[in-house]
Amino acid sequence: MIPAERADLEIEQRVLEDLAQQAVRLALARGATDAECTIAQGDEFNVTVRMGQVESLKEAGSRGTGIRVLIGKRSGSSYTSDLSPDGIRRMVSAALEVAEITSEDPYTGLPDVSELGYIERDLELYHEDVAALSTEEKIARARQAEAAALDADARINNSEGASFDSYVGLRVFANSRGFVHSYRTSNCSLSAVPVAQQNGAMERDYWMTTARSAARLESPEYVGRRAAERVLRRLGARKIPTQKAPVIFEPRVARSLIDHVFDAVNGGAVYRGASFLAGKLGQKVAADHVTLIDDGTIPTLLGTSPCDDEGVPSRRSVVIENGVLSSYLLNTYSARRLGLRTTGNASRGLSGNTGVGHGTLYLEAGPAASEDIIRSVHQGLYVTELIGFGVNTVTGDYSRGAVGLWIENGEFAYPVSEVTIAGSLQEILLGIEAIGSDLEFRGALASPTLLIREMTISGR
Repeated sequence: MIPAERADLEIEQRVLEDLAQQAVRLALARGATDAECTIAQGDEFNVTVRMGQVESLKEAGSRGTGIRVLIGKRSGSSYTSDLSPDGIRRMVSAALEVAEITSEDPYTGLPDVSELGYIERDLELYHEDVAALSTEEKIARARQAEAAALDADARINNSEGASFDSYVGLRVFANSRGFVHSYRTSNCSLSAVPVAQQNGAMERDYWMTTARSAARLESPEYVGRRAAERVLRRLGARKIPTQKAPVIFEPRVARSLIDHVFDAVNGGAVYRGASFLAGKLGQKVAADHVTLIDDGTIPTLLGTSPCDDEGVPSRRSVVIENGVLSSYLLNTYSARRLGLRTTGNASRGLSGNTGVGHGTLYLEAGPAASEDIIRSVHQGLYVTELIGFGVNTVTGDYSRGAVGLWIENGEFAYPVSEVTIAGSLQEILLGIEAIGSDLEFRGALASPTLLIREMTISGR
């Protein structure tokens, strides 16, 4: 990016910071005791190519602002895409009107001034090469990924498409406690979904790469080849008898377990008693070698930000340490409900009360190579895809459809489909027998290979 363009971006950023502060000042002048304003703008792109032809293409820009006001212990919010002076005035008036008729909540309120701040070092969240990619280059990458998958094997004769997505954006936040900050972000991704056929049976699978910088994406050829490898190994799938056996979750699938744990340590679920981990701080909830970390400070990762959506600095929080539950993930409201302090995990859209989000939530890698974990299993299931949503984080009940590979004597024997794996999240966490060394950050959730001692596998 040339210096003039960079200067224009910096000017735009300052203008929007001033606008957020003006909205806050206007709310205070109109009777609010506290206020916070968020402004978000961005440009998103998506193209899907199928069998070499562009099937869909979307380019869209958006800009909006939202405000949350407090009148004592009553709160109200509103948002608008009209950033003119009249639009801001109407937005503030609407939020104040809502606050006038809402019930008081003793736990509501902004973070204490001492809790506000942001990480000042460069977290590498914005990369100019994403904005610089032309539409033609994005289409070309999607075509190349699909072509690489189709060229890999004659049995791959169809495709559900290949897609390239990108986003560049700016987020601004200001409140009446004197906090104001803004930061730019970028991300892009490339995926391919080939379809293979053998003996009249068809299978599909995919591979995806995602990063904040276009230069850090895996090559289109690699994406296509990996997708092809995955779909080919699913051909000839069999059913298996119902039984109890060890289950290995490959990293892509293991991420879903991390997501379920997040739902259970989410402060909102905990204070409502809607979590199987409510009231379990300081107790053993997982195998001794399990350590789960939420970190919003690692440069370039998709879960990183300088501060949360209340203006509290992002941080590293150890959620489970050596099997013991050591922290919930909290925003200011849920922390007050639980008599704790915020962990800097507030998340919100343009308006409304904050929820709880995560940074980069990951399970620490173990010492074992994934190949050694597979070799250690006499008979068991290696899961490569999960289907359905049969998980209850209130009770911990777990039951999902699964696709994968059957292991015999430490080696992959044949593909498996149409099975269900079941147990409870409590048993799964305590039953993690081995953790792989293959931790990769491919999103805001990450896990290495996991071996679960035993689960119920329902087949024929």
